[in-house]
Amino acid sequence: MDLSQVGKHRPSRTLVLGCGSVAQATVPILVRDVKLPPASITIVDFVDNRSRVADSLAAGVKYEQGRVTKENLDEFLSARVGQGDLILDLAWNIDCPTILTWCRDHGVRYLNTSVELWDPYYDMHNTPPLERTLYVRHQSIRRMIESWPNNDGPSAVLEHGANPGLVSHFAKRALTEIATALLKDKKAGDRAKFIEGALADKRYNTLAMLTGTKVIHISERDTQITSQPKRVDEFVNTWSIEGFYEEGVAPAEMGWGTHERWLPHNAHVHDDDGPCNQIALAQPGMETWVRSWVPAGEILGMVIRHGEAYTMSDHLTVWNDDGTAKYRPTVHYSYCPTDAAIMSVQELRMRNWKMQSGQRILNNEIESGRDELGVLLMGHDYKSWWTGSLLSIDEARAILPGQSATTLQVACSVVAAACWMMNNPSAGIRVPDDLPWKK
Repeated sequence: MDLSQVGKHRPSRTLVLGCGSVAQATVPILVRDVKLPPASITIVDFVDNRSRVADSLAAGVKYEQGRVTKENLDEFLSARVGQGDLILDLAWNIDCPTILTWCRDHGVRYLNTSVELWDPYYDMHNTPPLERTLYVRHQSIRRMIESWPNNDGPSAVLEHGANPGLVSHFAKRALTEIATALLKDKKAGDRAKFIEGALADKRYNTLAMLTGTKVIHISERDTQITSQPKRVDEFVNTWSIEGFYEEGVAPAEMGWGTHERWLPHNAHVHDDDGPCNQIALAQPGMETWVRSWVPAGEILGMVIRHGEAYTMSDHLTVWNDDGTAKYRPTVHYSYCPTDAAIMSVQELRMRNWKMQSGQRILNNEIESGRDELGVLLMGHDYKSWWTGSLLSIDEARAILPGQSATTLQVACSVVAAACWMMNNPSAGIRVPDDLPWKK
């Protein structure tokens, strides 16, 4: 697809908040492939990362050192974007409901890759596990939307990176593939006409139920290897270390299926006016390991909390007329990062979760390896079915020099959602599961 032809409603100005590894891959794609005028793009970060986006700056992209805070948000954003413009929030610790409300009030389109708070660590040790969950964050956004007269303001796409984000589209594709295979192989039996109807109507929750899908793992193994080994007192990763830390020390969260008959040890159940589609474990995701599978073979991965455990399990729920859940799959992440990152997590645990003084995001020093990221659907007639992305470091560098296989997948998903908003400027607040998977 020629991305330069995408977008009937292109922004006059694009503000990129944060210049971490994802922004460093996203901005060049916006300039090279989407053909946004470089001078219309401004990057803002409190750290001077100009050297990491030197080519984009040379082309005309602007860079500012600064930071969005609770106190300056209105003044800061008003000086840089307005009606019809676009914010790509690739930073961390910017309160999501606050910036969503500002964008709605000012007609600005918005995208992020995670739902954030101003201070996710505030009073952490005295806050019960359930109150520290992404479920609570999503529910606050849902209640905010319900308080509005409608949800048809400027488009805002939440959590549209690789995962959460791209994996929601993988899940729809996998369900389509499984359902199509059942019909082709004549394994559907009495389900055939119902499956055909669900396929035609794109009712993915019904497809998941009819295929017998019980569990969906977002399974990932990152085998990229560095020429510079991890040092003592150093955390090494292929993407945001702050982001990984914040997710990893938080309680593990899972979308909890209706087929499940018992709760894990330390499990807490939500009981509010929401979908109550998740459970949380009173232990860090970095200390919660599960067995899963990617094309390279079996893996042991961490149940790092991610937004897709909420949105995917919610969108795939089939509801009874009385408001109870008739069907819902179990959904959660199983993350096996690079060897260097695993050793970094082990050292972090030895330090009682005090972050190492040295931090390094792998990039040019990566010698080989690939990132295998997808969805593993289990419980249906074919037992297990994996759909996803296999991207090596060499392939990533051929597409975008200077980037890793991990960050390129996130950046491509960010750009895809941004292009969707250029064609759909007034769709209100959406999550990845609301968007069409084939576009």
